Amino acid sequence: MTGTGAMALVGSGEYLPAMLEVERGLIDDAVSRGRPRRYVQLATAAGKEGSERLDFWRELGAAQGVRLDIETDFLPVFDRTTANDAAHAAAIDNAALVYLSGGDPTYLADSLRGTLVGAAIERHWRAGGALAGCSAGAMVMGTHVPSFRLQRGEPTLGLDLVPGLQVIPHFRAPFSWMFRGAPAGDQVVGIEERTALVREGGSVAWHVAGEGRVHLLSASPRRTVQPGEPLRF
Repeated sequence: MTGTGAMALVGSGEYLPAMLEVERGLIDDAVSRGRPRRYVQLATAAGKEGSERLDFWRELGAAQGVRLDIETDFLPVFDRTTANDAAHAAAIDNAALVYLSGGDPTYLADSLRGTLVGAAIERHWRAGGALAGCSAGAMVMGTHVPSFRLQRGEPTLGLDLVPGLQVIPHFRAPFSWMFRGAPAGDQVVGIEERTALVREGGSVAWHVAGEGRVHLLSASPRRTVQPGEPLRF
């Protein structure tokens, strides 16, 4: 995976001042690899939440774009039909950073997996573009989407960009019991709010950025990683 672009798995805080430097670093990494200075927002995870909520994400990302002094493009990819629009997929090919914001992780994975936009996201990242996912956006990056104890059926397949890693965002230790155990071989990390697990392009090491910590929940014993501390899986 050393040829890929930068990636951030974010517990919460997409498009907020607390994540400004994380997003700036992702963009700078991608621009240094020849990507155009442009920021694509995907609010697909909120595709069932109505126009008011989608407008919220569009406006929040646009405000962050002003702070970053970068052009933003809010792509109307809200379901599998729009995720199979060739024009939307082409827009992803022409960006420094693609950001998947929060909402319903199962809906997000099912909307993107096996579509033109899903393929464009992977192509963008493997060609050196930066990729970020917050909350639901982070939960779909692994092989499986983390599931809750009350959910029935098999785990939802993710985008498999970080194989074998499951992310629990908004992490607070008292609520960890709500999640099912991971499939054999998967590693589970809990990422606190306004905190990101970041990997620069071309690197195999991650580090913690932001205000909180990252918890390695499948480690024995469990381990907590502090901001700035490097981490390898």
